[in-house]
Order: sequence, then structure tokens, then C-alpha cells
Amino acid sequence: MAEGGSEDNEKTEEPSQKRLDEALQRGDVVKSQEVNTWFVMGGATLVLMAFSGGMSSGLMTTMRGLVGNAHQIRMDGPALSVLYEKIGLEMIAAIAVPFLVLLLAAVGGNMVQHRLVWSFESLSPKLSKISPLAGLKRMFSMQSLANFIKGLVKLIVVGVVLTALMWPERLRFEGLVATDPAALLPFTKVLALKLMGAVVAMLALVAAADYLFQYRTWHERQKMSLQELKDEFKNTEGDPHVKGRLKQLRQMRMKKRMMQAVPKASVVITNPTHYAVALQYERGMDAPICVAKGMDALALKIREVAGEHSIPIVENPPLARALHATVEVDDAIPPEHYKAVAEVIGYVMKLRKAAGGR
Repeated sequence: MAEGGSEDNEKTEEPSQKRLDEALQRGDVVKSQEVNTWFVMGGATLVLMAFSGGMSSGLMTTMRGLVGNAHQIRMDGPALSVLYEKIGLEMIAAIAVPFLVLLLAAVGGNMVQHRLVWSFESLSPKLSKISPLAGLKRMFSMQSLANFIKGLVKLIVVGVVLTALMWPERLRFEGLVATDPAALLPFTKVLALKLMGAVVAMLALVAAADYLFQYRTWHERQKMSLQELKDEFKNTEGDPHVKGRLKQLRQMRMKKRMMQAVPKASVVITNPTHYAVALQYERGMDAPICVAKGMDALALKIREVAGEHSIPIVENPPLARALHATVEVDDAIPPEHYKAVAEVIGYVMKLRKAAGGR
């Protein structure tokens, strides 16, 4: 039994949808920091390609105006405040679009990994976050080892790529000291784009590998044991024993209600022993209504109650089987049985008239 309990506690089963939904509500989602880094680096490269010229020209115009008209700028209290406000607004205008691109890149890095999640559970205080033992476990965990190896690989790969790109340019760097600043900026931009493009390409491979690793780790963490699956089934679907008892109680209440309705029936159609269907019909009704039905022992009980209350019992096996299969209690009979049932009720009414005449 101990071995069976151990097997029940091993997390070997695929997570249920309820388990995944609960993890999402807790904020426990697949998240690779390398994917976020790749998006931010890609956004920075895009900003350098598309907006560096506009940013530099706007800021250059502002600074050139300040330097060229420095002797006319008032430095008293109110004027200085206005100057700071003007410079601040111009700098914000110059960097607003690039900053928005970087912000969208950072948000996009999360959105491609999982849908937007609002969860404050990760912000709630937990003793495990300040526990030295828990901290040591996290420090020497498989995740920490993977992060260390990942950082080392990134450092080596990116270092090798940058060295390979920069080494052929080493001779040109010596001549940059005497180069005019106006010619220095285009060279710097081209070199920066080359370096950032190479870094983005390398980080794409690292991000893809890290996301697969993070997904596998997260999926393994969400797996369930057999006991957890059983408990979840009981909580969502209900305990099978309780459900069986409730079903039994419902059947008992329905049986009691049907036995109370049998005396109101106009006729009971039987098989003659396996099926019994009690029908009620009064003038003005659209169609006869089934007030009780049953098989075997329940059919016999319906016949006994009908006999005690002098309800006519008509043996018609085909009709009894058809009505039992197609009509529910408290429902009107289907139209396809109108003719056959009308003949039975007509027959019963004739018997009642004859009995009343005698």
C-alpha cells in the first residue's frame, strides 16, 4: 500500500485545463527573459536605424541655438524656468517616438509568450521569499544552473561575434582621432548597426532555446499526480458515491410523485408486465399527458395502484413500448401516437358509458 501511495503522489499525469487556468490566475506562466531581451534589442536596433537621424538633428538644432544665442539668454528666476521647460519639451519630443517603440517591444516580448495576465499573488508577502533555506534551494536549483550556463554561453558567443566584427576595423579606429566629428557620426552609426544586428541575430538563437527550456520546466511543474487528478475530479464532478446517492434520492422522489399521480390517470397502457404508461386526458386538453411510466417492478407497482383506484388497464404491448421510449413524465405524447392513443381512450370512454348505463 505504501508503494501504491507513492505512485499516486508522483507527478506523472498531464495537467488538466483547470490546473492550467489556476496557474494562469496565479501569474504562473511561461516566461523567458531572453525573449524579452531580444525584443528590446530588436526595438533598439530599429530605433537606431529609423529615428537616430531625426533625434540627433532635433537635439543638434536645440543645442546649436542655445550655444549661438547664449549671450541673449536671460538667466534670472522666471526666465531660467521657462528655458528649462522649453529644453525639456524639445528633448521629450525628440525621444518620444523611440521611447514608445522600445515600450511596445518590451510589452510585445511578454505578449508573444502568454496572454495578458493581471495577478497580484506574486506581490503578496511570503515567508519563503525571505527564508534562508528557500534561498539556498533556489541558488543551487536546476533553474539557477541553467541561468548560469545560459549567461556564460551568451557572453562567449556575443564576445566572439563582436570580436570578429571589430577586429577588421581596428586600423580605422586609430585614424578616428584626427577625423572630423561630422564624418565620425555616420561611421559610428554604421558600426553600431552592424554590431547590434549581429547581437540580435545571436540572441534570437539564445531566446528560442531558452523559451523551449522555460516551457518544458513550466509544463513539468504543472503536471499532476494520480491523487491530484482524483481530488480534482471529486471537486469538479462530485464524489461518485455522493452522486450515486443523489441519483437514488431523485429516483425515489420521482417514483413517489408518479405513484401519487397514477390515481389521476385516465388509462394505463401495459406490455402486459414489463412496461406500464399511465396517461391522463380531459376534455379541452391538446393531447394526453404521461403522468407515470416504468419497467418491471415499477410497472407492476403502477398497475397495482391503478387497480386500487379503478383506473382502466389496457394491454397494448407495441404502444406501451413506444410510449415508454418516446415520452417523458409530465410531457404530452408525441403526435405520431395520437391515433393509437385516441383509439384506446375512446375504447375506455365507451366502457365507462356502458358501465354508467348499467
